[in-house]
Amino acid sequence: MRILLVEDHLELSHWLAKALRDAHLTVETAHNGADADALLHTQEYSLVLLDLTLPKMDGLDVLRRLRARGGTRGKTPVMILTARGGLDEKVQGLNLGADDYMAKPFELAELEARVKALLRRSQGNEALVHTCGALSFDTVTRMFSYGGTALALTPREHAVLEALITRSGRAVSKEKLFDEVFALADDANLDAIELYIHRVRKKLESGVENGSPDGAVITTLRGIGYLLQPRSAMAPATPK
Repeated sequence: MRILLVEDHLELSHWLAKALRDAHLTVETAHNGADADALLHTQEYSLVLLDLTLPKMDGLDVLRRLRARGGTRGKTPVMILTARGGLDEKVQGLNLGADDYMAKPFELAELEARVKALLRRSQGNEALVHTCGALSFDTVTRMFSYGGTALALTPREHAVLEALITRSGRAVSKEKLFDEVFALADDANLDAIELYIHRVRKKLESGVENGSPDGAVITTLRGIGYLLQPRSAMAPATPK
């Protein structure tokens, strides 16, 4: 899940970005409205956290231009985060298409809970727990377990596996995985996805070796992408 955080207060931006990354989210930042508008014109995000009082372009103007574009990008969920807590501005933001609104100062735990709820709704899936064989992902705690045991993953391994399990049974392209795992500022290319797929496979295989029933398997579909499915769903090998 890639989030755009638009906040001109640098210290607050760094603090929020770190907290969201600790929650296993990929975060990009913009510190003025013009940069945010340019990113939203060319990039796809799962959610935008948008301050209103911004240099170069006001947050409401950023929101107005985003919604005017239409298409998939124009429907990106937006949560307004602002110290401008007046009722008129709140109503204006919601009327322009904001999906949620939090006035500063706010509690980080509440922000994280609202972010998770918006992300679930934006993906068209209200399920709190996704499963694939013995593998499960709790969207509230954002933790994976395998055969009832917590699965230790690095942040990028987590992002790869989350993208796969929330689309379990469907192929996910390498390009889509890359967009959800890496931010624009990251020094990486598409080949890095193969490395993280390899690492996640090893951890899933280790879980099966340690007794997890019905393991989850990542299959490479050449020229298409990757597919996560229960081992029991795979066709048995044809005897020679």
